[in-house]
Amino acid sequence: MVMPTVLTDRIAPLDFPEYANNHVFMKKSLNNAFFNRHDHHGHHDGQAVGQSPKQVIGEALRQRVENIDHESCDPGEEDTFYIADLGEVYRQHLRWKRNLPRVKPFYAVKCNADQTLLNMLSALGTGFDCASKTEIEQVLRMGVEPSRIIYAQPCKTNSYLRFVASKGVRQMTFDNPDELRKIARFYPDAELYLRILTDDSSSLCRLSLKFGASLDSTDGLLALARELGLNVVGVSFHVGSGASDPQAFHKAVRDAHWVFQQAATHGFHLKTLDVGGGFCSDSFEEMAGVLRNALDDYFPAHSGINLIAEPGRFYASSAFTLACNVIARRTIEDASGRDASYMVYINDGLYGNFSCIMFDHQNPEAKVLRAGGRMLYNTPAAEAAAGGSGIEYSIWGPTCDGIDRITESIRFHTELDVGDWLYFENMGAYTKCSATTFNGFSNEHDVVYICSEPGARALLGWL
Repeated sequence: MVMPTVLTDRIAPLDFPEYANNHVFMKKSLNNAFFNRHDHHGHHDGQAVGQSPKQVIGEALRQRVENIDHESCDPGEEDTFYIADLGEVYRQHLRWKRNLPRVKPFYAVKCNADQTLLNMLSALGTGFDCASKTEIEQVLRMGVEPSRIIYAQPCKTNSYLRFVASKGVRQMTFDNPDELRKIARFYPDAELYLRILTDDSSSLCRLSLKFGASLDSTDGLLALARELGLNVVGVSFHVGSGASDPQAFHKAVRDAHWVFQQAATHGFHLKTLDVGGGFCSDSFEEMAGVLRNALDDYFPAHSGINLIAEPGRFYASSAFTLACNVIARRTIEDASGRDASYMVYINDGLYGNFSCIMFDHQNPEAKVLRAGGRMLYNTPAAEAAAGGSGIEYSIWGPTCDGIDRITESIRFHTELDVGDWLYFENMGAYTKCSATTFNGFSNEHDVVYICSEPGARALLGWL
């Protein structure tokens, strides 16, 4: 599908000015086959004028599940699948630009490496935070310039360092003397960011237990970098994935400013601050407000310091909705024999896309998509019943492991049975990236791509 140049021009204001090659890249990246239906993916065209994002998602879900007869379908046809709304990614990008206009996002690929998502983000002008050779290779294959990649991994494999040196990916992080000596040996021309320790006690996933240099060690690290002839160009920090305390950003920015001053005494003229990730959609405006004020205080616009960040879940989480089929049900009678509850088993679980429960401390909320032959998406009947009313369910995954439970207890006014469908929103972050094939279940699931935003549809060429 050829995207007219005029469409590139229409979205040009979204791009950051230093991404000079973006016009050519967008035509290249959006011009290939993954936007057409193939074995595991496809896009759903045909958004009616005036439809809301929920309506577009609902229609895509309806078309998919109503074409599946669980009594006669081929094995695997009723497998779990995603609806990915690229319009939501577009809206999140605009939201980022409104709240943090000075901070350039480098999307954290580890969060969700879906190829279509990455191409959408690249077309919007983001950079990429990569943590491994595989992630770097994936981004480079898209035609992204090496300057739009930061190798944000403080403990790098020797061979990976040689690889990124051969590809010209220069930006990377460090936090200890051994890593500095390794870089001096394998990639002395790298552009280095000193990652400092932060208070991430309020985050979903703490990273400071593993990464970050304490402030009492930064002076020695900068002295060693100077002795080794290395090029330190910036400071980075990460307040933890899924942070909940906005003040953590303020303290981290203040500490980073102190390290900037410290670096100057060693002859380094630092040019970039990387404020890491930790941004959640539901608290973004509050977080961004604190961060924005801290940056204005310690790194004002006239300072000339470049500002970047590593958001992941902020872009990916709300764009993906997961639909799962009820494959089995077990009735649990209470002692009175009157109020039965049910164990329902679905075709995805903790070893699959719900790995986020164990690894990311998420609590996905089940909603009823289709039951008794009726579509219930985005209706009151889809929601959990309140106040102890309704029928009680526990929701389990398909494997033989007893820990494979998604929901301990939830109530619906609707009775669920085999062949019905549930859906889970906000399933784009740290879900399919950590899915396994335990018990022989697939970790590859269909993704149906839709686009609920006219500007994004133009960008994608879905006219």
